[in-house]
Amino acid sequence: MQTAVTPKALADPPLPQRLKLSAAWASLTFCYLYGDYFGLYKPGKLQHMLDGAGPMGAISQGSLLFVASLLIVPGLMVFISFVLQARLARWLHIGLALFYATFVAFTMPGAWWFYLAYSTVEIMLCAAIVCLAWAWPRASARTTMELA
Repeated sequence: MQTAVTPKALADPPLPQRLKLSAAWASLTFCYLYGDYFGLYKPGKLQHMLDGAGPMGAISQGSLLFVASLLIVPGLMVFISFVLQARLARWLHIGLALFYATFVAFTMPGAWWFYLAYSTVEIMLCAAIVCLAWAWPRASARTTMELA
């Protein structure tokens, strides 16, 4: 039995898993950046920075490198989603998303509401990344034979 297609019906082709994962990492990166940006509006925050204090105590090259790496990795995952071998990419997505969800959860106690909102979305994005990576499509026997 065939379904009638109306002229106004929109096509909704399935998206590749790698594209979904890349988009989730991009969204996560934007949430991190905007959350940090809005954090600058907290009273006293800029003065705190001008006094030499960073997110983990006194500002040093090492502390800034650590904080920078926390943003570099999700940004790189946007690209890495497309270039790594599937098995390695899958486990990297799962491991890093679990790490970031845990890290964000530890920063939530006592945070302002805007930060809690961003953190909640970030944890949900990490959960989506884990679910997408876990459900990575398997190659069929036919596909495997075609690749050989």
